[in-house]
Amino acid sequence: MKKKIIWSSVVAVVVAALIGGGVYAWMEYDKQQKEKESAETKKSVEVVAEADFAYVNVEYVMTQSDLFKTEGEALRKKTEKAEQKLAQREQRLKNEMQQLQDRYQRGLITTRDAQRKEQELQEKAMKFQTAVQEEAKELEEENIVFRNRMDDLIMRAVQAINSEKQYKMIIQSSALLDADEAYNLSEKVLAKVNALYAEEKAEKEKSEK
Repeated sequence: MKKKIIWSSVVAVVVAALIGGGVYAWMEYDKQQKEKESAETKKSVEVVAEADFAYVNVEYVMTQSDLFKTEGEALRKKTEKAEQKLAQREQRLKNEMQQLQDRYQRGLITTRDAQRKEQELQEKAMKFQTAVQEEAKELEEENIVFRNRMDDLIMRAVQAINSEKQYKMIIQSSALLDADEAYNLSEKVLAKVNALYAEEKAEKEKSEK
C-alpha cells in the first residue's frame, strides 16, 4: 500500500544582532538542519522501500495452481457427475410415483396392487435418501481434504518466501482497500505452491513403485 512520507521541519526564529560571527553561526545552523532533514527523509524512504508488509491474492493462487487444475478439476467433475446421477434417480422415482397414481385413478390397477407398489416405491425412496446422504458426506470430506491441502501448500509457500523475515506482515488481498502492485507476492507464491506440489507428486510416485 502506498505510504505518504510526512515530516515537519523545525522553524527556528533567530533574533540576534548580525555582528561578529552571528551570520556565520546562523548559516552553519541552517546547513545542519537541512542535512538532518535530508537524512530523515532518506531514512523514511528506505523504510517504505523495505516493504514491511506484502499481500497475496489467495483465490488467484488457488485457482491457478497445478493442484487445482488437476485434482481440483477432477473433484469438481466428480461432484457434478454425482449430482446429475442423483438428480436422474430422483426424477425416475417421481415419475414412477406419478404413474402409479395415474393408473390407480383411472382404475387400471387394484387397490391391493397399488398399495404393494406404493410400499415398494417408499422403500426405494428411503434407499435413495440414504444414498444421497452417503454421497454428500463422501464428497464433503474430499472437498475438505482438498482445501486443507491447498491451504497447507499456500502457507508453506509463504513461509518459504519470507524465510528471512523481510516482511513483518503478509496479508490476503481481500483485506485491502488499496495497495501498490509492487507489494503483490501472488505470482511468487503461485510458483512456490506449484514447486511444492510437484515435489509431493514425485515423492508419492516414488513410494508407489
